[in-house]
Amino acid sequence: MDSETDMVRQIRALDSDMQTLVYENYNKFISATDTIRKMKNDFRKMEDEMDRLATNMAVITDFSARISATLQDHHERITKLAGVHALLRKLQFLFELPSRLTKCVELGAYGQAVRYQGRARAVLQQYQHLPSFRAIQDDCQVITARLAQQLRQRFREGGSGAPEQAECVELLLALGEPAEELCEEFLVHARGRLEEELSALEKELGPSPPAPDVLEFTDRGGSGFVGGLCQVAAAYQELFEAQGPRGGEKLAAFAQELGGCYFELVERRLAQEQGGGDNSLLVRALDRFHRRLRAPGPLLAAAGLTESATEIVERVARERLGYHLQGLQTAFLGCLTDVRQALAAPRLAGKEGPSLAELLASVASSIQSHIKASLAAVHLFTAKEVSFSNKPYFRGEFCSQGVREGLIVGFIRSMCQTAQSFCDSAGEKGGATPPALLLLLSRLCLDYETATISYILTLTDEQFLVQDQSPVTPVSTLCAEARETARRLLTHYVKVQGLVISQMLRKSVETRDWLSTLEPRNVRAVMKRVVEDTTAIDVQVGLLYEEGVRKAQSSDSSKRTFSVYSSSRQQGRYAPSYTPSAPMDTNLLSNIQKLFSERIDVFSPVEFNKVSVLTGIIKISLKTLLECVRLRTFGRFGLQQVQVDCHFLQLYLWRFVADEELVHLLLDEVVASAALRCPDPVPMEPSVVEVICERG
Repeated sequence: MDSETDMVRQIRALDSDMQTLVYENYNKFISATDTIRKMKNDFRKMEDEMDRLATNMAVITDFSARISATLQDHHERITKLAGVHALLRKLQFLFELPSRLTKCVELGAYGQAVRYQGRARAVLQQYQHLPSFRAIQDDCQVITARLAQQLRQRFREGGSGAPEQAECVELLLALGEPAEELCEEFLVHARGRLEEELSALEKELGPSPPAPDVLEFTDRGGSGFVGGLCQVAAAYQELFEAQGPRGGEKLAAFAQELGGCYFELVERRLAQEQGGGDNSLLVRALDRFHRRLRAPGPLLAAAGLTESATEIVERVARERLGYHLQGLQTAFLGCLTDVRQALAAPRLAGKEGPSLAELLASVASSIQSHIKASLAAVHLFTAKEVSFSNKPYFRGEFCSQGVREGLIVGFIRSMCQTAQSFCDSAGEKGGATPPALLLLLSRLCLDYETATISYILTLTDEQFLVQDQSPVTPVSTLCAEARETARRLLTHYVKVQGLVISQMLRKSVETRDWLSTLEPRNVRAVMKRVVEDTTAIDVQVGLLYEEGVRKAQSSDSSKRTFSVYSSSRQQGRYAPSYTPSAPMDTNLLSNIQKLFSERIDVFSPVEFNKVSVLTGIIKISLKTLLECVRLRTFGRFGLQQVQVDCHFLQLYLWRFVADEELVHLLLDEVVASAALRCPDPVPMEPSVVEVICERG
């Protein structure tokens, strides 16, 4: 029953939809029937109108045929009369031509006169055998000769501009004047005008009036000389195109000669900018100069003006790179001068100045800022908006060989060479160079080797996208050069500081009478000074370099005394058994002992850490002390004084070196050498030595 009810409902819905469709279609059928009825009425009216139109057209055709037949004879007569009228007008023009030409010449309408002459020339030439036409032709030739003379006079005066002179030449050519002669005269007059422009530019370069800035100078040259040259070239090619290749060669030679004079003036003005620091104005001036000379390129391709302008721009770019390289070198030397003054100022004023670490950071920051400023300045030459930036030189060689190799790599190598110059002549530069400056420069070069060189070259390569395949200096090569420079500077620092301490020790040994000295009661002041200076050097080096690696220290390093020195103990044991008659045996024992002792390399390579630096300085100092002791003769108390001094040095110096045995061996050898040169080698008791050193 539910299904039946649902089906009934659906049937009713379908019946309703069908009724709706029927009603809608019924209305459409009624509307379509009305439309068709209206169309039948309209077409019936249109058929009646078309019938009337066809009748009217037939009547019109009949009337037209009758009129044409009636007027046929009159039409032929009218055509003949029109031809006679045109011929009479031409004859009238010919008979009036002399008077018209005379009037045009008097009024200065030279162009109109030439056009009149051109219209009548062929006819007069054709009918010159007739007397009447012959007379007209003679009169016209006289007037034309006078016209040509006036045009030449106007052209030679040269008071008008290039367009007016070109018009004169064009009219003369139309009058049949020789083109070769007019070509020469045209170039002569154009040369005069362009040389006036060059003279005006040259006056601006004189010393008396203030010279305009380079941008204004190039603007004047571009609008005056280059603009005039373009007008001359365009007019020449338009007027003398029939001259062929020979005429083009004349124009090219003309433009090349005057262009060379203009380029010379531009280069003189650009040379005045080489000392200036503003690259933006110079690059804008070069851009306008180059852009302006690209305009006559198609007209004067044979003259090579665009190529010459590009060469000038490239030459100026190279000179600017040299200028910025010199600026970087000057800035580096200025930084070194500031460091010297900062190192000397505290000593003069008696107060503490900036630390070496602060000075190093200041120098590194200053150099990097100057390098970045130079890169930004020369980067203007490769900006996209600059007309010459797409040239092969600025897309390749300028970036790779100019900026990267010439400027950046050149400066880094120059900096390393300047730093190494402090090591080359120890007597001149090296002697006057503060040791702290050597230490600072060595650390600066080492920092360049570890990070700065890679950073600067990466920055350069990012700013200047190199499209040149020419070889460049690898980063590793520059880093190796910087590391070698740092090593040489640090080695020279060790030698200089070792020399300072060695001088004190040498004078203390050479100026004392060791045979008649008194029994030692204290440590000599020079030994205390040696320890103080070594401690100061240790602090100074520690500001810039890491500690380094030491061998394991023994527990009694600070308590060893002279009594345990092997050399002195053996010498004290064997010396009484030897008499003065056997000196060779004593030396033999000493030499045999040296064969079994470890060899000490005084000038061994210095590593980049504090321990290695102090070890080198102490080795040089103690080796000097040893050599000075070997040249003296000691009494008993002199030997004991050496024993006390060496024990004092051993108490304090062992902590500065990588291997404490090094200090022990050298001091052993010093005391042993003193004992060998002592007629009465009686050492002091170890306890007494310790008391004296502790009191000192």
